[in-house]
Amino acid sequence: MPDLSAFPITEKWPATQPDRLQLYSLPTPNGVKVSIMLEEIGLPYEPHLVSFETNDQLSPAFLSLNPNNKIPAILDPNGPGGKPLALFESGAILLYLADKSGQLIPSDPARRYETIQWLMFQMGGIGPMFGQLGFFHAFAGKDYEDKRPRDRYVNESARLLGVLDKHLENRQWIMGDDYSIADIAIFPWVRNLVGFYAAGELVQFERFTQVKRVLEQFVARPAVERGLAIPKRG
Repeated sequence: MPDLSAFPITEKWPATQPDRLQLYSLPTPNGVKVSIMLEEIGLPYEPHLVSFETNDQLSPAFLSLNPNNKIPAILDPNGPGGKPLALFESGAILLYLADKSGQLIPSDPARRYETIQWLMFQMGGIGPMFGQLGFFHAFAGKDYEDKRPRDRYVNESARLLGVLDKHLENRQWIMGDDYSIADIAIFPWVRNLVGFYAAGELVQFERFTQVKRVLEQFVARPAVERGLAIPKRG
């Protein structure tokens, strides 16, 4: 049985199944990337809820694993060389799990890097821009009288959706016929934009017919449906 006692995070979130990968997360767009990935590849794991309501992400235990105080983070007791590995940043975790399982990333080097470029497209563009749009439309920023900040992110989010829509023409998924970590990274954010943020009308989402098509088939996947609710909120 792996010994995880060297990791302070296990004091706050004890591992009842220490032989399984430990997931510390919250069902947000970044958080569910990893739970969906784990559900898709079938790797046994134990989820732990990191509650923002009680500032769990700022606790010394969580910061010992992720000094950037963001979810998700993982602790894999069976990392490279059989040693435990702690990781944060959802994009890095998706790549790690794809390589660990040999699933959802092409083995061909060229297509592998093409997949990674779309993962970076989400990490550097869609995530930050959609998140800022959510702040200015659905959260505290909505009370600002000056709508220029909101409109900046509306325009950039719409532009990114246009890039994605064009790419998806004549493709089933981001990488063509093959479902991959690129889809797992991107579509939770698209779902959040039109759902939780209720910004579909702002960006005129209905005109992005290819994005809408792929989003619908994404959320219909059983593993996605399960992953979107993990970890369960208290």
